[in-house]
Amino acid sequence: MEIDRRAFIAGLGGAAAVAAMDSEAKADALEHYMEERLDAQVAAGQAGQRGQPEKFPTVAEIEARIDQSNVRRGAGSLFASNRGNVKKLEKMPKNPTLHDFFKLRFDPANHVLQSATRALKTGMTEEVILACLCHDVVLNLIKPDHGWWGAQLFEPYVPEKTSFAIRYHQTLRFYADAEAGYEYPDQYYRIFGVDYTPPPHIEATYKMLKNHKWYMEPRLVTVNDLYAFDPKAVVTIDPFLDIVGRHFKQPKEGLGNDNSPSAHMWRTIANPDNPL
Repeated sequence: MEIDRRAFIAGLGGAAAVAAMDSEAKADALEHYMEERLDAQVAAGQAGQRGQPEKFPTVAEIEARIDQSNVRRGAGSLFASNRGNVKKLEKMPKNPTLHDFFKLRFDPANHVLQSATRALKTGMTEEVILACLCHDVVLNLIKPDHGWWGAQLFEPYVPEKTSFAIRYHQTLRFYADAEAGYEYPDQYYRIFGVDYTPPPHIEATYKMLKNHKWYMEPRLVTVNDLYAFDPKAVVTIDPFLDIVGRHFKQPKEGLGNDNSPSAHMWRTIANPDNPL
C-alpha cells in the first residue's frame, strides 16, 4: 500500500506534533489511521524508501510502551483520539437504523466498506458480504476480542452464519491459509510483535474451526479483510442497502431502544459522552 506521508503527518497536527508524540502514541495513530483513512503506513513506507527491511518490535518492546501513554490500546475509537481532541458527535435520530450508525458513528468506515465491496464483486454469499460490512465496526466501542464483541453486537439482528463469521474472523486472522488466499499480515507484526503467539483461547478456537462446517464463512471475512486497505478506493454503503434490508432485522423502536441482549451496546455507541 502506498503511503501519503504528508497527509498522515498533517492529520496528526503537523511535524511538531508528531515529534512530541511518544512511540506508543505514534504506533496507535498509525493503526487508527490505516483503519479509518487507509492512507498511511509510515514506518513501512520509510523502510521501503531506504531499501532496508522493516524491523518489527517484539512483544516485550510493545509491553514496555504501555505506561508511556494515557490511553490504553484497547480503547474504542469513539472514546479516544490519537489525533488531538475528540470531536463533538451529531445526535442520533429517535429510532436509529444501522444506516444511521454507519453515517453518524462508524463514518468513514472505509475499511469495512472496501471489505464488503470486494466480497460483493467476487460473488460471495449475502451472509458473508454482510459479515464483511459489519466485522470491524465494533472497534468504535472496544478493540480486545472484537470478534466476540462484534458478534454479540449484531447477533440479534443478522443471520446465524453472519454472526458466526464476525465472531471467528478474529481467530482466523492469526493463521495463514494459502488455499483460501490469506497470508499473515505484516501489520500484525507491528501491532502484536514479531514473536507474538496467540493466547490459548484463540488456539483452541482455531482447532475447533478447522473442522467446522462453516469454516469458510469467517475465513472469507479474513480474505476480504486483508485486501481492504486501498487509500484510493471510493466506496459507499449504497450498494449494500438492499442486502441490509433483506438480512438485517431492523427493530421498529430503533437500535438501542428494543431491549435486545445487545441494545446497551448500541446505546453506548450512540452516546459515548455519557459519564456513567
